[in-house]
Amino acid sequence: MPERQARVGIVLVSHSREVAQAVAALAAGLAGGGELAPVEAAGGTADGGLGTSAELIAGAARRADRGAGVAVLADLGSAVLTVQAMLAEGDELPRGTRLVDAPFVEGAVAALVTASAGADLAAVAEAAGEAYTYRKT
Repeated sequence: MPERQARVGIVLVSHSREVAQAVAALAAGLAGGGELAPVEAAGGTADGGLGTSAELIAGAARRADRGAGVAVLADLGSAVLTVQAMLAEGDELPRGTRLVDAPFVEGAVAALVTASAGADLAAVAEAAGEAYTYRKT
């Protein structure tokens, strides 16, 4: 049996569970066929409300971790701050977890496509960040 390739995992942190799950589903749908890199949604609070939850983020990062790093994309200010605080603590997220500066939707698609192609964490972060340059007009 072939050994599974270590891939960068993607975690999508939103203030809304529904938004995080929908963006994860959109990214998976647009990423095409083949084996996808793991993508996990961490949206809202533990009771289903709006907000962010360090517990949910940590759980999603653990599930997404396949040994090649975890790219975290966050939607709004306090989601970013929560992830930054967790990274500063140093023991709540898997080793190799990185907060990626990228637009939430476009960045998620670019990150998942790139991670699924087997790219490393730096390339996944770069691809997600490049989504800022997509012009719509």
